[in-house]
Amino acid sequence: MTLKRTLLAGLSALLLSAPALTAPARAADLDPARLTGHVKTLSSDAYQGRGPDTEGERKTVAYLIEQFKSFGLQPGGDLQKDGTRAWTQDVPLARFDTEGPVAVSVAAGGKTQAWAQGEQIAIRAAQTGISRLTVKDAPIVFLGYGVTAPERNWDDFKGVDMKGKIGLVLINDPDFETGKGDFGGKAMTYYGRWTYKFEEAARRGAIGFLVVHETDPASYGWATVKNSNTNTIFDIIRANPAEAHAPLEGWVQRDATVGLFKAAGLDFEALKAKAQTRDFRPVELTGVTFSTDYAVRAQKIVSKNVVARTLGRKHPDETVIYSAHWDHLGVGLPDARGDKIYNGALDNSLGTASLLEISRQYAAAPATDRSVVFLAVTAEEKGLLGSEYYAANPVYPLATTAGVINMDGGATAGPARDFTTSGDAPLTLQDDLVALAAKRGRTYSPDPRPGAGSFFRSDHFPFAKRGVPAISFGSGQDLIDGGRTRGEALARDYTTNRYHQPADEWSPSWNLAGAAQDGGLLYDLGRELANSRRWPDWKAGSEFRGVRSSSADQRK
Repeated sequence: MTLKRTLLAGLSALLLSAPALTAPARAADLDPARLTGHVKTLSSDAYQGRGPDTEGERKTVAYLIEQFKSFGLQPGGDLQKDGTRAWTQDVPLARFDTEGPVAVSVAAGGKTQAWAQGEQIAIRAAQTGISRLTVKDAPIVFLGYGVTAPERNWDDFKGVDMKGKIGLVLINDPDFETGKGDFGGKAMTYYGRWTYKFEEAARRGAIGFLVVHETDPASYGWATVKNSNTNTIFDIIRANPAEAHAPLEGWVQRDATVGLFKAAGLDFEALKAKAQTRDFRPVELTGVTFSTDYAVRAQKIVSKNVVARTLGRKHPDETVIYSAHWDHLGVGLPDARGDKIYNGALDNSLGTASLLEISRQYAAAPATDRSVVFLAVTAEEKGLLGSEYYAANPVYPLATTAGVINMDGGATAGPARDFTTSGDAPLTLQDDLVALAAKRGRTYSPDPRPGAGSFFRSDHFPFAKRGVPAISFGSGQDLIDGGRTRGEALARDYTTNRYHQPADEWSPSWNLAGAAQDGGLLYDLGRELANSRRWPDWKAGSEFRGVRSSSADQRK
């Protein structure tokens, strides 16, 4: 997964223990005790970190189906031969694992030094279908931010031929540090995402790109990079993987990069500053080469999205979707304690627990006019793959999907006065959420870290880019107990010490009254939409408005 806005709002219970608070009485508020039960089960060691294509997946899928059945929901997945629906949607994926050691070395200034996988560098298993990646003494070129944006009159490549070469690229956008420029200031565009940079490597025919890690522009530390990139990698099944992936995709530590620049007689900071301007030109690191060698095992697997449904009374062919990803990182590199299980309690057992409890509320209430779907998706941590597959192969038409409400993470330190969404979407559905929350005495806080690119990093995005009104909810940081000071401190602590690390575990000091309150708000938002004739839309100027408008004739 990527770090998402909701995780910034997710509050670590291991830093400070919150006293029990009583949430205001709301008929739709969830039950904190039931949320706790789901989280303790899904994030237990028995579920082995819920990695796709593992025993942890099989246990997770079985648990979700068991819960949905017990609530009285209907299966809403793939249509079967007998005309009934399954509880799941098959998600075919390609799986890539490194086999044996990953050998990496750099030659600089006449000397060769070895780099350790997970320390100086984090190389992803090659996704082009090759069984072994061998690179010998490849030249290295610094490409600034690695951006080609014709609409912004920006080109970091200036015609350089990258075939046979390794590119070094900076993370985020050219104007992230100054806050001024053509890329949204502090707010990340898609050009700033590491996914874009790797896609550009493939388009350029490079051996690959190495993204230079710096904590602030990445929005997370090296531990997150290491743990997310050195374990099993998944992708959708592609007819020609080389069109989407260069052979080498990886990250490199900033200090290691600075050392390479010095060996080549270059000043990293000076060139980084130059890269923030249109005048930047690629710079080859003279006398510096890169080598690596490792084996890759590639296989095709089938993971599962779990889908439950309540059928609409009047407009069953129109749909409101609640979503959350059930997966996490599984078993990976050990932390300092020797723990290898990435339990993913906050990320995203808590979001999945909220999805379950919201669905239980729907099952116990009168049916809505529109159908409501509860979608627990796979492989979010591997690049939003489960939601991408659903959006590309929808069980229910996207044109008549009124909206998507995604949950990722949640509040573990009690209720907050505010809430947020990933990326502050220009969307009337968000306006509806803000208005509904105001009735509950809560205020909207814009994404406090727009440079983190949260809008592109949660499961609502595959729907949004296809025009479906979609938001990803984020818990607030202005806590009833401790205010914004405590909320922000807890968020920082979580990001540094638990996010994508084995330490993301359930704690008895958690106070889920805030998560229960948030779930009640989202229940009411979806229920109002499911009982209305409204079709939320993107606001003027949004890049997704035109896509949505193209299917307007399918909505009554």
